[in-house]
Amino acid sequence: MHESFDLVVNPSDGKAYYYFERVHSELICADLTDDYTDVTGYYSTHFPNPFPPFVREAPAHFYRKGLHYLVTSGTTGYFQNPSEVACSPLYHGPFEILGNPHVDDASNTSFRSQISSIFKHPKKKDLYIALADRWISDESLSLSYEKSAVIFESLFNPDIETKEELRGSEFDVNTSEADYVWLPFRFDGKMAYLDWTNEWKVEDYE
Repeated sequence: MHESFDLVVNPSDGKAYYYFERVHSELICADLTDDYTDVTGYYSTHFPNPFPPFVREAPAHFYRKGLHYLVTSGTTGYFQNPSEVACSPLYHGPFEILGNPHVDDASNTSFRSQISSIFKHPKKKDLYIALADRWISDESLSLSYEKSAVIFESLFNPDIETKEELRGSEFDVNTSEADYVWLPFRFDGKMAYLDWTNEWKVEDYE
């Protein structure tokens, strides 16, 4: 999917952190300067993988009960793939990988979406909301994760000689028609889950 990042500010001291993908290899957490306009040079690396679709991207950060969470996406262009939740007591990790948050998602596509932002509702006790991009709104135009994973691994794995290709409408994705998925998190211990629901209301949460 598209490359994206998250900027996080520690509310206690104002220090900022920049989470982003080092292209096709790993995730980076870098310290920002005091004016937030540059990196200091200090950084840590996380979730190393040799090539797409296994490389993690699009980190979305949130903080809950002493833990920093990162929800990331695989790398299959605009085609959806399984999300992954990880957590750590520190901004720089190390992060413990907890697994796929999308419950009962037989398609392995994060309910056909890619999480881009997570925020706590300011007036609710424990309501964290995931905002996700659904880059391909027409389900008939999307690829299964099984197919897109094979294509992207063949393109980037040097040990695979026969390269798969995206053809026609598979390659020409019209992201101007993208829409959004908003879902509330459910927690069980450290794990953060997303259950599919066609409709939900903020008023239903304490």
